[in-house]
Amino acid sequence: MSLQEGYNGWAFDTMTTKIRKAVIPAAGFGTRFLPQTKAMPKEMLPIVDKPVIQYVVEELVASGIKDIVIVTGWHKRAIEDHFDYPNELIQMLKDQGKEKLVAEVTRTAELANFIYIRQKGPYGNGTPVLCAKPVIGDEPFVAIWGDEFIHANPPRTKQCIDVFDKYGDPVISAVRVGRSEVSRYGIAEVINIEKNIWQMTDMVEKPKTGEAPSNLAAHGCYVLTPDIFGYLEKLKPGKSGEIWLVDAIKELMKKRPVYACEVQNAKYYDTGNKLEYLKTVVEFALVHKDINGDFRKYLKSLKL
Repeated sequence: MSLQEGYNGWAFDTMTTKIRKAVIPAAGFGTRFLPQTKAMPKEMLPIVDKPVIQYVVEELVASGIKDIVIVTGWHKRAIEDHFDYPNELIQMLKDQGKEKLVAEVTRTAELANFIYIRQKGPYGNGTPVLCAKPVIGDEPFVAIWGDEFIHANPPRTKQCIDVFDKYGDPVISAVRVGRSEVSRYGIAEVINIEKNIWQMTDMVEKPKTGEAPSNLAAHGCYVLTPDIFGYLEKLKPGKSGEIWLVDAIKELMKKRPVYACEVQNAKYYDTGNKLEYLKTVVEFALVHKDINGDFRKYLKSLKL
């Protein structure tokens, strides 16, 4: 699977899983990209010709997810429009004989059943997950961020769902990071269960280099059981007066196992910060079938 292909057309055995719903929190202001994100959602920043959130959605769909709940704010209407079915645009493309573009635009709208909720409540990444409770109900579900993604085979979400199907308890995706980078992530304290599966005993948010319990960063994709909602409802505002999902998970950890799935055959793209976003755009442009040759020549021509 190439970067440009993403998960288009890939089929995985998803018939045995009970998980059919996912939540994408997407109500944040994207302050690290201002002024670009003053009117444009950070999740809609383009990776060549597809926005970041579409890569996330394609990963979910390839993992068997049918219903995708996107929790937005007043400034995120562009996300809803992107996954809508634009009749006028499609008709114009048909009139111009641009059938490939018709197929791509149509496919985007038909990827999943999209449900949109406006975030209500305090800031923090725990609030949008709680806002999705009426749609999720008493089912296990996936929560995944809309401004970053992992390219993996099988998809990261599928790997985490497989662990959930085996053990029946919450699972968080995890990747190894350099010891010098641990202060950027939530680092898991873990006990090995098998191969790339770990039981988490604690989570240390952005520890100092010498104080990290491991170099296993657990974040990005969460397979959660519905009892997480009770913990979120009881949470008092934490850091910066916000409600954080990790605080609820740490409480959940006291009552039941929570696993970390060290994602295999994976590369993490942190498109939530400027430098890593630009690296991602360059990497994907170098494999894009329409521009990779000319773009490579251009980069070689630069006097760096």
